[in-house]
Amino acid sequence: MRLRDYSDRIPKPLVEVGLHPILWHLMKYYAHFGHKDFILCLGHGGAAIKTYFRTYDECLSNDFVMEKGGREIKLLRREIDDWRIAFVDTGPTSNVGQRLLRVRQHLSGETAFLANYADGVSDLDLNAHIETFQRRGRIACFLSVPAPHTFHVVDADAEQYVRGLQLVGQSNVRVNGGFFVFRSEIFDYIREGEELVLEPFRRLIDKRELLAVPYDGFWRNMDTFKDKIALDELWASEEAPWCVWKKAAM
Repeated sequence: MRLRDYSDRIPKPLVEVGLHPILWHLMKYYAHFGHKDFILCLGHGGAAIKTYFRTYDECLSNDFVMEKGGREIKLLRREIDDWRIAFVDTGPTSNVGQRLLRVRQHLSGETAFLANYADGVSDLDLNAHIETFQRRGRIACFLSVPAPHTFHVVDADAEQYVRGLQLVGQSNVRVNGGFFVFRSEIFDYIREGEELVLEPFRRLIDKRELLAVPYDGFWRNMDTFKDKIALDELWASEEAPWCVWKKAAM
């Protein structure tokens, strides 16, 4: 709703940052670390996401040579030709837990997999994140990041007298930043109709199988129009921290 001007027309993952949807930025990020087998859990606006990739024009983000009056295009670099993308309809109203359940068959044979909300970006060293997860030997983990919002945390006594105010972003409050790593056993903890971070995560917590990995580097989600503008400005400055693939090419 906070991105209503966009989400009335297209699904949130297709809202553009710079020239490309935020979904593209995330997939480029994962591909940079060698993860190029994607499963898109489609819901609202799923047809638009399919159309975007079916008509994807690599010329928009790569150098190319045009010959014979435009009849021939030679890309000087390609970026998605080695990607494998499964487009799976998981229902227009399904929550995150149910979307995962509906793609379980596509993960057959995998001992672990990565998952993302597809509405935020980070400069996280993904290899190090996965290594931490593997070393700890738990079933699930996510990033724990400082609360990004500008609301004030209120400290008041029983008589409603305010004892202090602090920007939530400057407090010790941390939030679930996504960038999940799951072992296949996660499916044993999700039941039909359940939201991932409610009942399933509670079961994991009770068995000490859920890790919150602290990260204080760059992380930003795109919840509001203001968030989109901030990401656009970073992209335009050519200093977007999440574009790790650009840094590697330098």
